[in-house]
Amino acid sequence: MAVVTIDRLTKRYEGSTEQAVKEVSLTIADGEFMVLLGPSGCGKSSVLRMISGLEPITAGTVAIDGRVVNHVPAKDRNIAMVFQSYALYPHMDVYNNLAFGLRRRGVERAQLDRRVRAVADKLGLTPFLQRKPQALSGGQRQRVALGRAIVRDPQVFLFDEPLSNLDAALRVSTRNELIKQQHELATTTIYVTHDQVEAMTMGDRICIMNKGEVVQVGAPLDVYRKPVDTFVARFLGNPPMNLLEARFDAAGAQGELHFDEVSLALPGWPLEMLQRYHGKALILGVRPEDLYESSTEVPDGPPFLLDARVDAVEPLGAETLLILSLGAAGQELIARVGRSTHLRVGENTRIAIDTAALHLFDPATRRAIPKSS
Repeated sequence: MAVVTIDRLTKRYEGSTEQAVKEVSLTIADGEFMVLLGPSGCGKSSVLRMISGLEPITAGTVAIDGRVVNHVPAKDRNIAMVFQSYALYPHMDVYNNLAFGLRRRGVERAQLDRRVRAVADKLGLTPFLQRKPQALSGGQRQRVALGRAIVRDPQVFLFDEPLSNLDAALRVSTRNELIKQQHELATTTIYVTHDQVEAMTMGDRICIMNKGEVVQVGAPLDVYRKPVDTFVARFLGNPPMNLLEARFDAAGAQGELHFDEVSLALPGWPLEMLQRYHGKALILGVRPEDLYESSTEVPDGPPFLLDARVDAVEPLGAETLLILSLGAAGQELIARVGRSTHLRVGENTRIAIDTAALHLFDPATRRAIPKSS
């Protein structure tokens, strides 16, 4: 087991004037499953490769259990890495792919055989031990790659988008297998992905990155419910959070938000926190699942009814997405409603908003405005 400490980790690739990773600091606890999440090019894989020793560090430090490993060769860091491409040896059968790392470390033959067969049994690979990678399915190959990491019993597992090459059904089953194995092994794990479903379902915590920087770190549901800025609000969630342009008026006991010729009182925000926005623009955020066809469905409330026109109806089986336009300005709003909706394209309707679930963002900084100081 191990604690991984990253302190002001920085990476600039040769020939580039921009930093790919900008002073990233993060501590992964012993036995924790940490997910690095972000769009392509945000620097998450560069962080993983610097931790593994596959990429030199420009500045900052990586420490494992307090030991700085910046200049320790990758093979001596006691880290196992699973790649997107599986990286299996095509000329070796499954048994020898699993055994390769142990052989290189001089593990005694009987112990090697015992460990390989135990891992193969755990991952359901025993029937395939004599097969070569080309005779395996994508999911079986990924299990071999996982088994090759597990059999080494490392201090830290590193996963670089290991499920991205699998089809949807295999991705779900393999993801569940990874979760099960991590819970059983309790090995410190750092997992890189751009898939928010993987992040939400697998991670003890997620670290959202953008443009080489850490944007927010926290438990998946905490980050989802309390995004620190509009990037996180839009990146986490499918469909993403609706963001509407509005203007604030410090009238009444709570203040009012004006958009598309309607006014909305703002329960939850102390008026003194919003005074500086009087007469100015604000961004109102609401997630699609916090919009309802009827005010009687709103769980927390108080509900607020909004006139809208239905531009598109997207039935997804268990639920339906409504694409709506508001008022003269035509701001778009996406609502996630039940599968039995009777609304049709072109109809006018009234959508209920759960005002307890609203978010506010500063239009200049794009940062969230908290409900308490």
